[in-house]
Amino acid sequence: MNPVFTLENLTVRFATPAGEVAAVSDVSFSVMPGERIGIVGESGSGKSQTFLSAMGLLAANGKTSGRALFKGQDLLTLDRAALDKIRGDRATMIFQDSGTSLTPHMRIGDQLMEVLTTHKGLSQDDARKRVIEVMEAMRIPEIDKRLRQYPHEFSGGMRQRVMIAMALVCEPDLLIADEPTTALDVTVQAQILNLFRALKSHTKSSIVLITHDLGVVAGLCDRVIVMYGGRMVEDGPVADIFASPKHPYTQGLLRCMPRLDQALDAELDAIPGQPPNLQSLPTGCAFAERCSHAGDTCRTQRPALRQLSPARRAACHLLEASPPSPSPPLGGEGRGEGVAA
Repeated sequence: MNPVFTLENLTVRFATPAGEVAAVSDVSFSVMPGERIGIVGESGSGKSQTFLSAMGLLAANGKTSGRALFKGQDLLTLDRAALDKIRGDRATMIFQDSGTSLTPHMRIGDQLMEVLTTHKGLSQDDARKRVIEVMEAMRIPEIDKRLRQYPHEFSGGMRQRVMIAMALVCEPDLLIADEPTTALDVTVQAQILNLFRALKSHTKSSIVLITHDLGVVAGLCDRVIVMYGGRMVEDGPVADIFASPKHPYTQGLLRCMPRLDQALDAELDAIPGQPPNLQSLPTGCAFAERCSHAGDTCRTQRPALRQLSPARRAACHLLEASPPSPSPPLGGEGRGEGVAA
């Protein structure tokens, strides 16, 4: 089985008046058909920029190297016209702010149907039927009325449902959701997450969920990739990483999460310090200054992303020595146990 999407040594740099910003460095992984992958890390870890650059949505001062293969086709080499044939049709992206992602002067129905008439060549009647079908799956009430309304007449949660419907209406091979619940209140967040759970049985799309919430990953994803300082620090099946995290940063993230077996007044074990400055990354491990286990090697040599088992990788000098990963693994193949730290 061939991957739907593969990143090979993806690197993203931004030129700023204060100097170059190393937003993403040597990121490599694959997404298999039907796989659900969570990308987690603190703000500034490179999660969103990884996929914005791959989809050709990088800011004007950004520069990308490496490869971003969608079904074998390198997206980084395509011009705008060729990219537009893929984006919104075979590969789609849901952004954090649905309010700025929808065209304010167009009715919701027209925006949804335009996707189908543009990419699939459907008639207005056939496009409308497909839109209604997807909106029903998104549990949007009073569909006939909603199709005639404008984005400002929708609540934040309802606009996000529309964005999900727009992303799914063409039945894409790859769906990328960038913090889809960040701007919503807790009740609406739960509703949106329930919709993503339902997608597992309603679509064959591969889903990449970019988030800072490990609880969301635990409930929705098959595999998790942890990023820090623009690099991948751990990668593996969700159940394995939650049960036995190998990288100290992943361990710290999990300790920050509240647990049902904790006392109500128990304090969370926060990770000390601050994320690294991407304009002047340290020579060694970017997490060394915040890691209680760091030694001299950690501060002077950057750890390679090592293959610990067929399904697990991590980048830490504290792990038992093993050869560096030669290539991005084809995700979803096995649930191998990692090497003990």
